[in-house]
Amino acid sequence: MGVRLRFTLLYGVLFLVSGAGLLAITAAFSFSSARSVPAGPPAPAAEQIARLQQQLDDSAAIHIRQLLVGALVALAVMLLVSLLLGRAAAGRVLRPLRTITAATRRITADNLHSRLAVAGPSDEVKALADTIDDVLERLEEAFAAQRRFVADASHELRTPLATMRAAIDVAEAKPAPPAEVVKLAGRVRVELDQLERLLEGLLVLARAQHGALDGRTPVAVTSLIPAGVPVEGADFVTVGNPVLLGRMMSNVVDNAVRHNEPGGWMRVALSPGTIVVENDGVVLDPGQVATLGRPFRRLGADRTGTGMGLGLAIASAVASAHGGSLSMRARPEGGLRVEIRLP
Repeated sequence: MGVRLRFTLLYGVLFLVSGAGLLAITAAFSFSSARSVPAGPPAPAAEQIARLQQQLDDSAAIHIRQLLVGALVALAVMLLVSLLLGRAAAGRVLRPLRTITAATRRITADNLHSRLAVAGPSDEVKALADTIDDVLERLEEAFAAQRRFVADASHELRTPLATMRAAIDVAEAKPAPPAEVVKLAGRVRVELDQLERLLEGLLVLARAQHGALDGRTPVAVTSLIPAGVPVEGADFVTVGNPVLLGRMMSNVVDNAVRHNEPGGWMRVALSPGTIVVENDGVVLDPGQVATLGRPFRRLGADRTGTGMGLGLAIASAVASAHGGSLSMRARPEGGLRVEIRLP
């Protein structure tokens, strides 16, 4: 039951109770006056006066019943009128709240700078709007701090990685390095490559989750799909960051290729606003498939490989940042179906 309906019923019940009380008081006074019989002469005119008094009492009783019936009809009519007026009054009172709700829903991570800025007297509604503006201001500052952290981390973490890679190159460049040094340098270089891919994935994920989507342009979906992948259906155009959208598609396609069965198939189907990527494979647990959109989630040891569990999480975050969605479903015959919806 909405607030407007509750207010309407409250107004109607209050009117009904007050009207019934007023009607009860009026009826009590009317019956009390009708039963009061003035003292008359003893005889012989007493019988005639009694008959006249009885006629007056009967007439008064009929009049009172007619009055009560008319009052009840008037009460029912006024109850209906009070409900209509109560609904209109409740709508008038709640109109600023509906305006605040609609304006708040339009504010997203991309336009946190927007404010409600409700004008009017300093009442409860304006206090609520000012409180929401304060919360939006703190959210904007928090998002800005996170974006600065992502940019700073990108620079600060890449520098020691480059330094370690240069140190390995120097060690390997010495004349006749020991075999142990060459073997250790190769292992460290592999770990550095994996760490760099992990860092790049985390930065892309943070960038997508925090709404840092600059450079939005119209992009044809077929231009985002890696070369050599067969595509079914008609192409369509979406608006977004081409780099992030390309990373989304490459992650989904790479996941379908990497976790396919030997000799299996993989397909990419397009329809207006929808991209479907399916592959063949083993039968997956639907409950575990629902968690693949989270960072560092993988299905079993046989699906670990060289991945880090960030590919589908990045793809899901990129789709959400562009106003779309990514859903995954285990195919009954085996394999995974990934459906991406983009505006």
